[in-house]
Amino acid sequence: MINDRLKSALSRETEEEQKLKQNDEDKEPHKDGVITTQEELEGFLIVRAILHEVVDVSRVVHRDTKSYFGILLDDNNRKPLCRLHFNTAQKYIGLIGPDKSETRYPIQGINEIYNFSKQIKETLERYNIEQQAS
Repeated sequence: MINDRLKSALSRETEEEQKLKQNDEDKEPHKDGVITTQEELEGFLIVRAILHEVVDVSRVVHRDTKSYFGILLDDNNRKPLCRLHFNTAQKYIGLIGPDKSETRYPIQGINEIYNFSKQIKETLERYNIEQQAS
């Protein structure tokens, strides 16, 4: 009975060690130093949810960099929809203006991204108008 308990305890420790090791590997930066967090991916999904009524969401993609998490239209870095700055204690959403300059707004959590739905849709609309004019 004691042997069974020891084996059971040791197997639990081994499983926990494996989980911790896996979590550490998930947090390790890639060779280029970019770490994509779960929170950034959730923010990306929120932006896709905001835009699902006005565009095929397969056109909305993300690219992570060292300084921000970019959300783009058509995987084109000339068509940024917004940027998430989650790498610091204060989180920001960067909205893209008509002159393609970025304005950062502080947010407390990812759910506040919904508060910027109108601005994100306006950015998308500007790219649609540019595309039609071409």
